[in-house]
Amino acid sequence: MPTIDAVALLRGAALRVTRPRVAVLTMVAGNPHSDTDTIATAVRRELGSVSTQAVYDVLRVLTEAGLVRRIEPAGSPARFETRVGDNHHHVVCRNCGAIADVACAVGSAPCLDVQDSRGFVLDEAEVTYWGSCPDCLARDA
Repeated sequence: MPTIDAVALLRGAALRVTRPRVAVLTMVAGNPHSDTDTIATAVRRELGSVSTQAVYDVLRVLTEAGLVRRIEPAGSPARFETRVGDNHHHVVCRNCGAIADVACAVGSAPCLDVQDSRGFVLDEAEVTYWGSCPDCLARDA
């Protein structure tokens, strides 16, 4: 698993470098598709006392800065990942909720040609594929 230089990423985005920001960014990079509770628990293990609100605030700042992407599969809490800007999509297991990255369906943004964009200028398409993951298939076989 590749490591990131969280300090350099924060500085590159003109963000103040704080221990919570470094911890959250590092945790998300190492554990893509984690929800806020999972991120907060991991950050507390590393830093000690950090409020859930502080984690939400850091995630918001990182998302606004483009360092983190927020995804919200239907029926699931928001998840976060550091894979940004490449217009990839996700596959979600209907049984256990596992999430994995999948390449863009066509290969160029926004991946889907819309017949009538209703005047919108499209720059991204969010596609979620749903199915059963290999672990759930093996368990149910």
